[in-house]
Amino acid sequence: MPQPKKTILAIDQGTTSSRAILFSETSEILSIRQKELQLFYPQKGWVEQNPEDIWADTLWACEDIIKTEKSAENITAVGITNQRETTIIWDRKTGKPIYNAIVWQDRRTADFCAALKLQGLEGRVRSKTGLLIDPYFSATKIKWILDHVDGARAKAEAGDLAFGTVDCFLLWRLTQGKVHATDVTNASRTMIYNIVEQKWDEELLELFDIPQNILPAVHDNCHPFGHTTIAEREFLIGGMAGDQQAALIGQACFQEGMVKSTYGTGCFALMNIGNTFKESQNRLLTTIAYRLSGKVTYAIEGSIFVAGAAVQWLRDNLGLFKNAAESEMLATSVPDNNDVYFVPAFTGLGAPYWQPDAKAAITGLSRESNRAHITRAALEAQAYQTHDLMSAFEHDSQRKIENIRVDGGLVANKFVCQFLSDILKCPIEVPEITETTALGAAYLAGLQVGIYQDLDDISRKWKRARSYTSMMDENRREILISRWKQEIERVLYKK
Repeated sequence: MPQPKKTILAIDQGTTSSRAILFSETSEILSIRQKELQLFYPQKGWVEQNPEDIWADTLWACEDIIKTEKSAENITAVGITNQRETTIIWDRKTGKPIYNAIVWQDRRTADFCAALKLQGLEGRVRSKTGLLIDPYFSATKIKWILDHVDGARAKAEAGDLAFGTVDCFLLWRLTQGKVHATDVTNASRTMIYNIVEQKWDEELLELFDIPQNILPAVHDNCHPFGHTTIAEREFLIGGMAGDQQAALIGQACFQEGMVKSTYGTGCFALMNIGNTFKESQNRLLTTIAYRLSGKVTYAIEGSIFVAGAAVQWLRDNLGLFKNAAESEMLATSVPDNNDVYFVPAFTGLGAPYWQPDAKAAITGLSRESNRAHITRAALEAQAYQTHDLMSAFEHDSQRKIENIRVDGGLVANKFVCQFLSDILKCPIEVPEITETTALGAAYLAGLQVGIYQDLDDISRKWKRARSYTSMMDENRREILISRWKQEIERVLYKK
């Protein structure tokens, strides 16, 4: 009798939803369960989530697949991927969070970050973490919780609290409090992990006033993180990575110079730069791409805080359409943007500007402007923002980008993909499996249990579904990019 085919369960806990995806050993998607996750905005610039919702929704998604899918009988391992930087602190004895999860988009610590920069500390932080001082990362969120929740700092000093990014919190809950650990990619986004020396950094912990005893152990991306029991069945959690690094792995960008760009809530582009730490000279981030068998591969990263979230805003806040999929039809219903530009700086500007105080703007409106022009401008903004990133990538790496592998919800929009290719003047490749974040987590878990042999084995599984090449006149392209730069200048915060 033929052996039953092995399957892998990937937990993909994102900013706007919690999902579980069941993959076959040949990378086919067998089943998906998903629940939307509510975001809370208690004050201007604050973004929070309920950690209990994150846990309950994730558990439901896993249980429903395991209980109802025949192929779930052959699950060999579980992989976890997650929204990065989002910060949770909980009580070690009760397992209960002491405050809501502070989401990566949150800007409440902007003034504190600005003060650190004025003290000339950013260079020191960058040399150790590869990161710029920004509210985006976990360190200042941790400090804020310890400083603002009654009794939190005393409990932290006594060793009664635990900090974790979302992967770490889920692992704690999945193992019933037996394992307090994270992976090296998530650790590298906290601004307190030294990615050169591969350890929590005592100088940075002192700078941010964070006690070391609240921190998790840090492991390779493939590791026996622990066992979990879901729907009365036991599974090994064999792989973990932050969502953007997981997407890099899912896109099989294992060669130096390869680039992937994910268009979800935000847009995050990573370039593999090999096994040597290099500090960006163009205000990009250096981060750990993955660490396998103790060997580190680094990436440079550009972060755009708002991509698909701009489409969501047009739908939910302005009511320009009922379904995000309608945005493509609207954008193509007009021949051009009619001089309308949309800078979606709803939570400040990320790379390469790093302006937390920048505000979103829609410019160039005239009497004939309509919802199609505004929608088209929002979609075009993704290409302009990516162009800013890729220019910085090329300057940092001293190499021309040959093509970009894209994924995320927005790449279903053919207008977005074609406009990306037109503005970037390079091929855009969409893989057969666009759920690359979850796929990367599945690959890591599969590597741990021997379903996949090595990275070459994974590379052979990557297949292109379609590609786009530039068709835009060079003169028009230069005019559009020049106008975009003018609009960016308008929103940059000037003191």
